[in-house]
Amino acid sequence: MRPWLDGSRFGNPSGSHRFARAARAAIDEARDVVAAYVGSRPGDVVFTSGGTEAANLAVLGRLRALPGAVVVSSIEHHAVLHAARAAERQELGELRLVPVGKDGVIDLDAFARLLDRSVSVVSVQLVNNEVGTLQPLEDVVRLVRRRAPSAVLHTDAVQAVPWYDVARLARGVDMVSISAHKFGGPQGAGALAFNRSVALQPQLWGGPQERERRAGTHNVAGIVGMAAALREVAANREREAAHVRSLRDKLCAGLLDRVPGAAETAPGQEKAPGHCHLLIEGVESEALLLLLDAGGVAASAGSACASGAMEPSHVLLAMGYSEHEAMGALRLTLGHASSEADVALALEAVPACVRRLRGCGANARV
Repeated sequence: MRPWLDGSRFGNPSGSHRFARAARAAIDEARDVVAAYVGSRPGDVVFTSGGTEAANLAVLGRLRALPGAVVVSSIEHHAVLHAARAAERQELGELRLVPVGKDGVIDLDAFARLLDRSVSVVSVQLVNNEVGTLQPLEDVVRLVRRRAPSAVLHTDAVQAVPWYDVARLARGVDMVSISAHKFGGPQGAGALAFNRSVALQPQLWGGPQERERRAGTHNVAGIVGMAAALREVAANREREAAHVRSLRDKLCAGLLDRVPGAAETAPGQEKAPGHCHLLIEGVESEALLLLLDAGGVAASAGSACASGAMEPSHVLLAMGYSEHEAMGALRLTLGHASSEADVALALEAVPACVRRLRGCGANARV
């Protein structure tokens, strides 16, 4: 990324001079990398500012081009849910929410009943951003094609990229959104890959960039960095996934053993290797997170986008947990930089913080 940041190769890819042409070549090379990873053609990749913009372009862009019903799982990221609700308020289409079970997986029978010829877009994430459960995307594709022939299918693959072959798992999907910072790339870069036959209305206007799908000067450094991170992910995915899964399993089992009243969400269900999500009885997440942060453990209760809101996770409520249960959520995520030492620290810090809070009372504030 450095040459595109320090001024030595700083150029607008839309220009015609040699600096602009060099920037354009870097963008085109990055587009090839992203397309290969998500299973699309290079010309079908639109670079965005991240996963949120990509999801908004998929949902709102589709509905503004072809209004109709929108079907989304009830545990989608807010980037999808809020976009779908905004579309309903704008009378672009009726929102239909697909229920999920305690296992964090959509109810395929209920999903099938929500599909018909009036559906314009369906969005089902590949990996849930909070609890890490995988969705049966192959079955979703089959049902959409059979029961909603006018619909296009989007999957939020933001959490899946570090751990899974997205091109394989998202085969048959019309639109795939990714975000660079979830797989070691820079913040502020993402992409939406879509089938060129899909009608999409731009959400940003002002220029012909990205084949008139997304106006604005390209974030060249961010796009180059995203492609570099994707190359590393593809080269090391199996080894890294096995390593991180081993650490996660040790962490999760250790916490369940050391923290009375702790329970794993969706036990026995396959989850992305980096996700450890627990519900801890007798403490509130807000107080626990503050204590953990002071002890050197960075954790969250749900989606990072909702941090500080201190309201129960919509994902956990959709899975059937009560508000009281959901307020004791603890999400610990691991990645390629995680180590045995990190796990050891968490195994000491979490039980100690829980004991301290329980000693102060269930509703203790720090």
